[in-house]
Amino acid sequence: MTAVDPDMSMRTDVAPSTLGVTLKDHGVEVEYLDGRTTLYRGVPEAVSGPLRTGPGKETHVLVTDPTETEGVMMYVNDRKTHEDILEATGVGRVLLDAEEEEELFPGVTVRELSGYRTEVEADPEVARGRVFVFVEDDWSEASYEIVAEADATGGSEGGDGSDEPAGGDADR
Repeated sequence: MTAVDPDMSMRTDVAPSTLGVTLKDHGVEVEYLDGRTTLYRGVPEAVSGPLRTGPGKETHVLVTDPTETEGVMMYVNDRKTHEDILEATGVGRVLLDAEEEEELFPGVTVRELSGYRTEVEADPEVARGRVFVFVEDDWSEASYEIVAEADATGGSEGGDGSDEPAGGDADR
């Protein structure tokens, strides 16, 4: 019989802090409160409509301020990272049950779909900044920017009620 780490089952939501953001020609760099930085590589693919992730993917949502030099980041359903680490870095976390949704920020809503999929829906005009979604696992990472439909390159047509991912499909 293996011992259960009581900390692992007691994860909670964590409020985010304002972080430094630098938009580069080769990705999006985020500076955490503890001074460390991370680079989400690649130019984010522009998509409109809801973005649905593949099953079990880590989902990070970053919303910038209008100057695009600061922003707030939330991890969606991250059960690995301890609250102390999130608080020290300034990254927030929201935990959702199946079929539950929450508004992360004005104009940005996340949903936990069946099959361990996450859906992020955003209205950048209401959010008053740029909305980035970073999707990763041990084998791949992808970057997206949710934009108005007229600005999308991914040809998203939004959800149609089916179980198939919208044009903003992060299953690739």
